[in-house]
Amino acid sequence: MEIIPAIDLLQGSCVRLNQGDYNKVTQFNQDPVDQAITWQKQGATRLHLVDLDAARTGKPINDKNIRAIVESLSIPIQLGGGVRTMERAETLLGLGLDKVILGTAAIEQPKLIKTLAQKFPGKIIIGIDAKDGKVATRGWESNSNVYATELAESLKGIEIAAIIATDIATDGTLSGPNLSAMKEMALASDVPIIASGGIGSIADLLSLVPLEDYGVKGVIVGRALYDGKIKLEEANKVMKNTDLTDGPNSSNQYA
Repeated sequence: MEIIPAIDLLQGSCVRLNQGDYNKVTQFNQDPVDQAITWQKQGATRLHLVDLDAARTGKPINDKNIRAIVESLSIPIQLGGGVRTMERAETLLGLGLDKVILGTAAIEQPKLIKTLAQKFPGKIIIGIDAKDGKVATRGWESNSNVYATELAESLKGIEIAAIIATDIATDGTLSGPNLSAMKEMALASDVPIIASGGIGSIADLLSLVPLEDYGVKGVIVGRALYDGKIKLEEANKVMKNTDLTDGPNSSNQYA
């Protein structure tokens, strides 16, 4: 199972939100390029970027930093946040990103998802962020009446690369992942699931390993890495030694 370090960009800095609340911001590094290089040096095989400004307002103000990160790293990078048009997706892929993540658009513009998946097969990831089982949109500031599992089922047959399943209630809390929610998402999907939210220790990472057989192939880790509760090199080694399958690794599953 692939461990994917996260960098959340807000006004040019690396931050973490607590349960998606923009009023509960912790700043970790004012130099996102430096942080990205650090994760790569520590063994990251992929990087997860989130443009929080674009997610909230739809206005991309972090593209300069995004381009600098892409140009500084040799590992694939995926980015989400405010990707709601064909033009924006094309712009981001043109910056050299490996994949782009759409969340709000999956609810508001399902036809756009199909069009993008056809035009960029294997390059589109859908982010499904759930609160009490229902999908939240627009930087988690709006709630829908659509269940996360229903949205995952509606995406079957579309050439997306993966689904990132985020449990908002645990995100940024270090309290452990919502295992039942992740399993439900995996069962509802026909593409790999990347788990997100609540990871606070290596034990939390190990708790996800049994879900690999159901389709959970990656896990995004943010605050636990910044706080030093998880050391990336150690975590990679532990997860590699406890793999339940002999098949392709998670990075190849949705590369």
